[in-house]
Amino acid sequence: MQFGMPTLIENRTLEENAALCESLGLRFIELNMNFPEYQVDRLEQTDELTRMADRHRLYYTIHLDENLNIADFNPLAAQAYLETVRRTILAAKALLPLRDRYGDPHQMLTLNMHMHHGVHITLPDRKVQLYERDFDTYMKSFAAFRSLCEEWIGGSGIMIAVENTDGFRNYEKRAIAHLLESPVFGLTWDIGHSRAIHEADAPFLMDHRERLIHFHIHDATETPPRNHLALGDGEIDLRDRLKLAGERNARCVLETKTIQALKQSVQWLENNWEA
Repeated sequence: MQFGMPTLIENRTLEENAALCESLGLRFIELNMNFPEYQVDRLEQTDELTRMADRHRLYYTIHLDENLNIADFNPLAAQAYLETVRRTILAAKALLPLRDRYGDPHQMLTLNMHMHHGVHITLPDRKVQLYERDFDTYMKSFAAFRSLCEEWIGGSGIMIAVENTDGFRNYEKRAIAHLLESPVFGLTWDIGHSRAIHEADAPFLMDHRERLIHFHIHDATETPPRNHLALGDGEIDLRDRLKLAGERNARCVLETKTIQALKQSVQWLENNWEA
């Protein structure tokens, strides 16, 4: 099982992230497209990314922008998000040899994706999610997205992994189930997010456990809800979740938010886990 690190805000450059990754004995960095330095035009500078990876003997996964909303009702906005995915996939294809050199060539290279909840309207007695009200339109967008991603990815060895965050909505579960009918889509289990919302997403994730390909590993608590804690600082049964990740041959990001918490998490693994 391979462990990597997220993009850390304390590190302003890829060099700083890469040097830290190597020093901790981790295998990959998950480049986060929420950061200005990892927008798609920067990811397309694959020669530079490859030189850095070769220098520090690592490879990359990619975290798509959390604002990505391929079902946006504004077709201009939706098209921009789709184009972002297309170009990111092309960049990932160019970076695949790094996975083969420094990772496991049998593991799919992952693009991690959040589900965008869309806009809701607040009524006196309830909130109405527009994607739920206009579900047919919403699903048409996801059907088109699935077909496009199958075309763009082909048989390249790349998969898009849908991550749980603050609880999948019912309409999102139906859209995800549709995506999972395709071989180019899988699931990311963020175990900290899951714990902080009382494991509300766990039944759905376990029902589709055969599609789990990626894990975000960090500790968390339910009350008060806190996540992105260093391993050992929360209440998750980490060994159980790591065992499942190992059974799935899933790649694991130690998704803490600080350098110190990442170092503590690596130390916890060294003391408590044997793959």
